[in-house]
Amino acid sequence: MFTSRRGGVSAAPYDTLNLSGAVGDEPEAVARNRRLLDSACDRGHHAVTWMAQVHGSAVRQVEAEPDLPAEVDAQFTSVPGVLLGVLVADCAPVLIADARARIAGAAHAGRSGLAAGVVPELVSAMARAGGVASRMYAVIGPMICGACYEVPGQLRDAVARAVPGSGCVTRSGRPGIDIRAGLEAQLAGAGVPSVTSDRRCTAESPELYSYRRDGRTGRFAGVIWLAS
Repeated sequence: MFTSRRGGVSAAPYDTLNLSGAVGDEPEAVARNRRLLDSACDRGHHAVTWMAQVHGSAVRQVEAEPDLPAEVDAQFTSVPGVLLGVLVADCAPVLIADARARIAGAAHAGRSGLAAGVVPELVSAMARAGGVASRMYAVIGPMICGACYEVPGQLRDAVARAVPGSGCVTRSGRPGIDIRAGLEAQLAGAGVPSVTSDRRCTAESPELYSYRRDGRTGRFAGVIWLAS
């Protein structure tokens, strides 16, 4: 599932369902928003397991609800009822599952994570834990689109060298990065055949948070779990 910025308690400019405690919002508002999300997921006493995202490619396996977030950008579990969350505001939330192996994962993939290969790393880690790439199903969530994501030409070229197909030209004719195209290519290369996308652009969708559009803002989430 993917949340939006609606339905929470945070005041502007985080209004209203900001789920990040690292963007300047009131801690109690974030805590209340997270409790709202936990309740909406209807997992009883389970709370969403978050990551301390660092724009890298490290992956962890979650076997229970950890006390503190780890500095990783992907996580997976084979434990029913454990909710895995990823926070974004232009980067891509990527959710992956192998229903037969009963394993699910979530990744945070922005420009740096795309270039570092965080999503292929997650697929590989899930495969080592018993999943099979050819059985996996991936959903790529809302993110900034290539038409909006302008970057310096040298940066676009560097990312395109690391992930062929990710370089693009924006709507204004400037160098850009198409994170979604790059992720789709990486998933195909990792052997994941079933990939769907929520193609909303965060910069163009007022119901979603966008750092590029707003600067000081909140974060929405992608959440995945295994049913009991």
